[in-house]
Amino acid sequence: MAVLSDSEKKNVTTIERSEKSVDKKSVVYDTKDLNLWYGGDHALKNINLSIHQNEVTAIIGPSGCGKSTFIKTLNRMVELIPVVRISGDIRYREKSILDKSYKVEDLRTRVGMVFQKPNPFPKSIYDNIAYGPRIHGIKDKRILDEIVERSLRGAAIWSEVKDRLKENAYGLSGGQQQRLCIARCLAIEPDVILMDEPTSALDPISTLKVEELIQDLKKDYSIIIVTHNMQQAARISDKTAFFLNGEVVEFDATDKIFSNPVDKRTEDYITGRFG
Repeated sequence: MAVLSDSEKKNVTTIERSEKSVDKKSVVYDTKDLNLWYGGDHALKNINLSIHQNEVTAIIGPSGCGKSTFIKTLNRMVELIPVVRISGDIRYREKSILDKSYKVEDLRTRVGMVFQKPNPFPKSIYDNIAYGPRIHGIKDKRILDEIVERSLRGAAIWSEVKDRLKENAYGLSGGQQQRLCIARCLAIEPDVILMDEPTSALDPISTLKVEELIQDLKKDYSIIIVTHNMQQAARISDKTAFFLNGEVVEFDATDKIFSNPVDKRTEDYITGRFG
């Protein structure tokens, strides 16, 4: 067996530390024994998931299985419901977001959300995008102009609206409105984008555009998407979690989940035997 010199040992140690550091940084969200109750209803049961950087993670499962509840815990929107009780831990970038010292405003600046139905503000296209930066104190029009253009380009809608920025956002089609909402999310420069059934209200062409956009956005963002469409999950995600009755039945690389699931319940669901 080869004997390493002191300098070689030092290099190996440095590499090991570097690799560990990369692995550590790559985990965006880590949930440990996460439980959630709506009053007496136990909606999430011992959820243990690690979400990684620059990946699309799909959450699939039948209606009422806890998919939307789970992602709403990740930006603490679920707390808006008075009867909710949570136990366990949710760590975002290694910090517990359930700790009382963690300001929810800071979290939602880092974690944006796109909802099932497009929800543009009753304002101009420009003002929809500029709203978040203005809230955070940016008043300089030149800077706002740059943010608006960059965000609309990032959401692959700039060429369609660049000559209509003063028009009301309600004049856009459903698919355009959803991409506008994604652009509004990008304007605050989030780290993570949560998407709750973002294409369920869209036609097939608009759905394809949003899916292509998601694939492009993962270069710069970590994306967690709830979808009822298993073909969509298979097309766009790197990892997939199958939820059933508030539990994670299986979580693995998407290719493996769809081609060789470990749990028969996963196989039954993705082959259409239930759900």
